[in-house]
Amino acid sequence: MNQRRDARAQMAVSRRRFLGGLGAAGGAVMLGGPAFLAACGSSSSSKSGSSGGGGGKTVSISNWTDYMSDQSLADFQKTTGLKLVYTEDINDNNEYFAKIQPNLSKGKGIGRDGMVLTDWMASRLINQVKPPWVQPFVESKFPNKKNLLAALRSPAFDPTRKYSAPWATGVTGIAYNIKHTKKDIKTVDDFLSVAGTTTVLTEMRDTVGLFMLDDGKDITKPSYAEAQGAFDTLSKAVSDGKIDGFNGNEYVNDLGAGNLAAAFAWSGDVAQITLDNPDVRFAIPESGGTLWSDNFLIPVGTEHADLATEFINFFYDPHNAAVLMANIAYISPVEGVAEEYKKLGGDAANLADNPLVVPTEEFLKTVSIFGPLDDAEEQKFDKRFSQILGSG
Repeated sequence: MNQRRDARAQMAVSRRRFLGGLGAAGGAVMLGGPAFLAACGSSSSSKSGSSGGGGGKTVSISNWTDYMSDQSLADFQKTTGLKLVYTEDINDNNEYFAKIQPNLSKGKGIGRDGMVLTDWMASRLINQVKPPWVQPFVESKFPNKKNLLAALRSPAFDPTRKYSAPWATGVTGIAYNIKHTKKDIKTVDDFLSVAGTTTVLTEMRDTVGLFMLDDGKDITKPSYAEAQGAFDTLSKAVSDGKIDGFNGNEYVNDLGAGNLAAAFAWSGDVAQITLDNPDVRFAIPESGGTLWSDNFLIPVGTEHADLATEFINFFYDPHNAAVLMANIAYISPVEGVAEEYKKLGGDAANLADNPLVVPTEEFLKTVSIFGPLDDAEEQKFDKRFSQILGSG
């Protein structure tokens, strides 16, 4: 049943959280490790996986919900001999930052050896705090780093990838159900003209980024002054009822079930939805979409930077990367994955020709990365966006 969303109630919900029909609590897969890590304050439920070898060495990782496959977890432990504590306790960048800030600000550990956070939060931990709250990879343990896609090798926030390695990359655009819209959506104006229920994202950079691009602005060098037109358009669309609410990942179930006509959405989510509902389609607006990555980082305080580096190195092997991405359907940061999809066969082979999972150069030309904001600018962006969220 279509219903208007309460924006304020949705502010804490973020990407991937409801994929696969999971509930609000993040799960944990514990392979040979403890069921709870008090230092991080996680209240996640847990389930036990198979135990393995490894001489008692354990690596602990935090990640977003549904950013891993059971096969990959098992393969990692079998191949490396390491025991793994893998916890899905990241639901929102700011929420997770608030949880780890007290310890990291004192140089103390957080009970994790690795964590996965979005570009802008990775930049904060690397550049906006002194000294950085993350530590560099152990390069001798990361030979597969050479497989990182050229387009992702030198981001402004970490030019040599000393501290960060992309876990997965995605695109923000517009998803829509053709049965509701009756026509393809090509522009933001098309989206705002949809008669059925529509939502945009609680992630500020994604939603404001699409509106800025529609306003002809360069989001690679964003400023609050340049964003005023985008904010004004967004605010008016909300007050006029052209946008019915703000969503995190819960749009996935609603879109797949036909309860949403259109939504600002993430490419990996839509790639999964379309497997079951071919009426759902994904479009990059003619004015452009946003490109983002979630990055693997090693927090200060851990004594296991070598093991954390071994963890990410495993997933930079093209075969291992393909097994993972065949299950989560985001863009892999690893070269050679398309060929591995074909070797895997079955549904995985079809991903090799899906631009949402293996983007072409032409596709990549239609998207931009939202650039860094200094502290003062970020506060202005967040304050205005929060005001609009509260009025939805």
